[in-house]
Amino acid sequence: MRRWNGWGDESNDFPLKPEGLAFVRARLGEARALPDASLPAVLAQVPPSRLPAHPLIDTGAETRVRHARGQSLPDWLAMRSGEFGIFPDGVACPRNTAEVRTLLDFCLAQDIEVLPWGGGTSVVGHVTPVASARPVLTLSLEKMDRLLALDRDSQIATFGAGTPGPALEEQLKAEGYTLGHFPQSFELSTVGGWVASRSSGQQSLRYGRIEQLFAGGIVETPRGTLEIPTFPASSAGPDLREMIMGSEGRMGVLTEVKVRVTPLPEVEKFYVGFLPDWASAVRCVRALAQGKVQLSMLRVSNAVETQTHLVLAGHPNLVGWLERYLRIRGVGDGKCMVTFGTTGTKAQCRAALAQANALIAAHGGVNAGTPLGRKWESTRFRSPYLRHGLWEHGYAVDTLETSADWKNVPALVDAIEQSLREAAGGFGEKIHVFTHLSHMYPQGSSIYTTYVFRCAASYAETRARWAAMKQAASETIVKFRSTISHQHGVGRDHAPYLAAEKGPLGIAAIRALADHFDPQGIMAPGVLLPQQEDNA
Repeated sequence: MRRWNGWGDESNDFPLKPEGLAFVRARLGEARALPDASLPAVLAQVPPSRLPAHPLIDTGAETRVRHARGQSLPDWLAMRSGEFGIFPDGVACPRNTAEVRTLLDFCLAQDIEVLPWGGGTSVVGHVTPVASARPVLTLSLEKMDRLLALDRDSQIATFGAGTPGPALEEQLKAEGYTLGHFPQSFELSTVGGWVASRSSGQQSLRYGRIEQLFAGGIVETPRGTLEIPTFPASSAGPDLREMIMGSEGRMGVLTEVKVRVTPLPEVEKFYVGFLPDWASAVRCVRALAQGKVQLSMLRVSNAVETQTHLVLAGHPNLVGWLERYLRIRGVGDGKCMVTFGTTGTKAQCRAALAQANALIAAHGGVNAGTPLGRKWESTRFRSPYLRHGLWEHGYAVDTLETSADWKNVPALVDAIEQSLREAAGGFGEKIHVFTHLSHMYPQGSSIYTTYVFRCAASYAETRARWAAMKQAASETIVKFRSTISHQHGVGRDHAPYLAAEKGPLGIAAIRALADHFDPQGIMAPGVLLPQQEDNA
């Protein structure tokens, strides 16, 4: 069963091994876990619903609790403390597009706010209700989780927008296809959510981001139904898909999603190599990206992340053997781990591996082969569970991300990490911070930073520490004129920084689109555009 106050299924966990706990304590000091609230205590806080009765709406307390928060660190703190603050007034789970239309018409007639819900995996506040004079309905698409049509000639599959990653790939695999979109949240996130937040999957180097995969679909808006036809390409004016991708529920509810699929590959393997230092590692992956080597995924960890991953793996004897081998090969302290995949026909994979090995060697690195690659593949979606393992020992962990042109990447990585250290230092605390580049382009790369810190003596103070660090890093990203989000979206947490990226005219254009599709302003108020923009 899915956890009500954390990530994923209750039967899955990612406990810290003794080596990992000792590693964290050595860097941050001893910590004390904060007390967790119980579900009965939270259920007792749920107020009566303000919604009129409707056959498709569930106003039960537990249903509302389980749809009250996403997966950001503030959401986590609210769930673990039991201090939710605001709950949706009800949850609807329509089974098809027609029922979504019925619900939107009901909400328009009754002046009810609507929060679209896919997998509830948002880490930037998309699905978190806020105080409002109007009732709030969470509209969950979890029952719209099926493959609806498959055009084999055009390789276009149509899915209900609430289809989660594993179910989507399982249904496609039965037909001999894959979408190839594997975000970190793959276990729970949905195809509709991927489009609405402009998601990026771990193998985007082969399959593309969701922008390349989204072909069309149906969007139910307060103004009416928007049908987006599929074309291989078009020069007939602005692309309607672009109005919906990244709209984060402000324009309406995506109910059916048409995606471009690919036949299952003949071969797929993942490898792990090591470069002697960060500078050579960045040059290597940049050469791989700009040389358009046909890899399916490419990731490089800085030295601190490399060390952290090797320790958390929990196999000190094997890691010790690996490090001795690497030193013999000239790769010692300061080494950086590069993880990459080859996917396709046997001939394609052989050619890609040869090119990758040549560039790794040319930059002084070593390919350690597939053993660590297989380990990465088997645990690739387990990282979100690490929050549980750290939490039980008194530590909090969060991530943030951006993307930048290659000329800015090294300086921005340093600046983000330093801003987090300085913000933590303002509380007299240390922080363990590390970064990887996980999506490569000829122009630049994504930057994904993780930071671990001790919980304070209270939930309120722990949240204040997070807010200071988040603000410092976000302001650094804006200062470098980089995007406030490469893959997590805007939500509520990033909304204050969006104007710096889009400019006044761009913000006005986004607001005009939202007003056009949603003239009563019932769709996800405060998401994407900050609240003051809604009221402008």
